[in-house]
Amino acid sequence: MHLFVDNLINIDFSYLDHHRGLVGETWLANAALDGALDEQGMVCDFGVVKKTLRHWLDEELDHRLLVPTASPYLSLKENGNQVSVDWQLEGGERITVSGPRQAFALVEADSIDMDSVATWSVGQLASAFPTSVEKLQLSFSCEEITDAFYHYSHGLKKHAGNCQRIAHGHRSRICIFVNGERSAQWEERWAERWRDIYLGTREDLVADGDTGRLHFAYRAQQGQFTLEIPADHCELVDCDTTVEQLAMYIANSIAAEEPGHDVRVRAYEGLGKGAVASARV
Repeated sequence: MHLFVDNLINIDFSYLDHHRGLVGETWLANAALDGALDEQGMVCDFGVVKKTLRHWLDEELDHRLLVPTASPYLSLKENGNQVSVDWQLEGGERITVSGPRQAFALVEADSIDMDSVATWSVGQLASAFPTSVEKLQLSFSCEEITDAFYHYSHGLKKHAGNCQRIAHGHRSRICIFVNGERSAQWEERWAERWRDIYLGTREDLVADGDTGRLHFAYRAQQGQFTLEIPADHCELVDCDTTVEQLAMYIANSIAAEEPGHDVRVRAYEGLGKGAVASARV
């Protein structure tokens, strides 16, 4: 017997890629189970399936930095509860990230993609279901977006939850209106501007200069976090990078270039949530 659960949960995270760098992403998780019927006439109660998988995905992947531990581009150190990651980019530049172990998913693969993460996740979940379940399948998909979107990573040190982790992110839509009319031109400009970008809060910047690299650090409730990244992979902003403040940042930036016009920005944070901001100068 075959069971399936589509669109089980969406996860927001970042991962390291040799070509793209630090990539913010949002995936939808789908599950399928094969097995014999139990005494209730079920392979497994849907309530158990949803609760088990949602909890694991939320705890182990969501709002984490996914690191492919078999990659030749990775240098990884673990010291107690602290993890340090050194990642080589195409062309020789490097990204380094450190933080508590709970801020990372150390995926046993040579690269991060939907298939490698699904395979690793199934292995981690092997003993989580009743013996009536003979096979678990997990797959991921992206929201279908026909207009503009961007991938960004960030960290929110003031956040009490997992958003405080310095390198997590989202794949997000962006809708921009000027004088009430949708502007595909502005949407494409921001999608390109924030393509695989790290959005860094200026007050978290501890070092920059002539090296072409930016060094961020802060202490949050979960522990000490650091990130060092090439400057051309980052945009510095003078605010925290909540979606509310990012929507206002975009609106104000556009209004400055469109004086006398009403600008409204509908900025998403991952899937199905976000903020709206308006500006006029």
